[in-house]
Formats: sequence, C-alpha cells, structure tokens
Amino acid sequence: MLFHVSIDAGDPRRVAEVIAELWGGIATPFPPVMGEASWIAFAGDERNTAVEVYPRGTELMEAEGDADSYGVIGARNPRSSTHFAMATPFTVEAVLAVAKREGWPVKYRKRGGAFGVLELWIEGTRMIEVLTPEMQAEYRGTMTVAGWQGFLSAMGVAA
Repeated sequence: MLFHVSIDAGDPRRVAEVIAELWGGIATPFPPVMGEASWIAFAGDERNTAVEVYPRGTELMEAEGDADSYGVIGARNPRSSTHFAMATPFTVEAVLAVAKREGWPVKYRKRGGAFGVLELWIEGTRMIEVLTPEMQAEYRGTMTVAGWQGFLSAMGVAA
C-alpha cells in the first residue's frame, strides 16, 4: 500500500490545492522539503493518503549520519515519467470542469481496453490518472495479479 508520493511542479501550492480539491481534502505547506515552497495534498481518507508537491527540479539527497534527507534544486525539466493514479468521488464532468478552469489538458482513455482513466496533465507537463468511482471499480476488477498475468499471456509475454 502506498501512503504518499511526491512530484514536482512549477506552482506546488496550486497543484497541491487542485489535487486536494479532486479528493475533497486539503492542501497545506510542507516545510520539511524546500521550506514553505513545498506543499502537500491530503485526501483525508482512512489511510491518510497524500501527495507532496515540491518546486520543479527538486532532487532528494541522502544526508550524512543521523539526519533526514533534504531537497536541492537540480535540472528543471518540464516533463517526467513520474505519474500516479488517484481516486476521486467526482464525476467525469466535474473533473473536466476543474481541468478547464486550470487550463490543463485532460482526456478520457481506456487503458488496455480494461479500465478508464482521465489523463489530467497538471500544468500541461505532469500526468495524473484520475479515476471516477466507475473507473475505480473497473481498475479494481482488472488490475489484479491474476488479471495482469492474463494480460501478459495474451500479449505473448512471459510473466
């Protein structure tokens, strides 16, 4: 089970606020990494699910001795392979409205013919897969170990 994930963004506060909005949660500053420039979105669910949002280009560094890791600004690449899938209680229309308000690209996709997602491109550069309640049911019904092994087998790929 994942408890939190971290991403970077050009406007960490705004990105954290939108993610929190899609969850029905809250966003607050996250000073442990990069001071008050970092933000965290809390889902407010039973697992305390969260997304930490750091300034674009933040690289986590291992600290020496008995100290916490820390962040420094490195390359500020606009794209990354880092992404995550998140649940929302919102309808497709409500997610589309949030994306339109923010000016962020969004579109519906059916992954492998198995489950739907809304590809929401935060700030136009980082993808989040947003799943409505119906899409969550599809995901849970297909993204199982057995389901994935069947998918690989159908593609002729050894598990």
